[in-house]
Amino acid sequence: MAYVSNLRIAVICSSNMNRSMEAHAFLSKKGFHVQSFGTGDKVKIPGSAADKPNIYEFGTSYEEIYLDLLQKDKSLYTQNGLLHTLDRNRRIKSHPEKFQEALDKFDILITCEERVYDQVLEYMESKTPTDNSIVHVINIDIQDNLEEATIGAFLISDMCLMMAKAEDLDNDIEELLHNFEEKCQRSILHCIVFN
Repeated sequence: MAYVSNLRIAVICSSNMNRSMEAHAFLSKKGFHVQSFGTGDKVKIPGSAADKPNIYEFGTSYEEIYLDLLQKDKSLYTQNGLLHTLDRNRRIKSHPEKFQEALDKFDILITCEERVYDQVLEYMESKTPTDNSIVHVINIDIQDNLEEATIGAFLISDMCLMMAKAEDLDNDIEELLHNFEEKCQRSILHCIVFN
């Protein structure tokens, strides 16, 4: 069932590859106005060994990354799910985007790990607010693997539905997040910044 909400939501992880994209896919299917981003310096995804990640610039298309991995080791990247992930990603948008370069404004920024939450807060606090509209920055820790990204996307989707139904989000958000935290047994970080 599509749920229509006028909340502008961004989901943010480090590389805009797995967790933020899975949540992006879920939320857009539910009818939310959603975008996704990464905060890292580069897009880093697993390589042939833990100390040999594949590294790309933000802006490199998911299609280019897909073809690069296909050429490097089709069986490895099929087995570890990266080709499947990239296939999903390229159906949603063309390339990973860096949050610090985004021009759009959002009501809610949802991060998938505390380090990313800190980077988002640091960036938002370094900007000069233009219209002083409230932005809720919320973190829910999600491990960076395919299974956790799916679970995380369900949780983020549930949380967004709760926020969309709130009569006065700015007033109700603390209680709402507290209830959500108890329900999903994951700790949530929340902070308010200004656009």
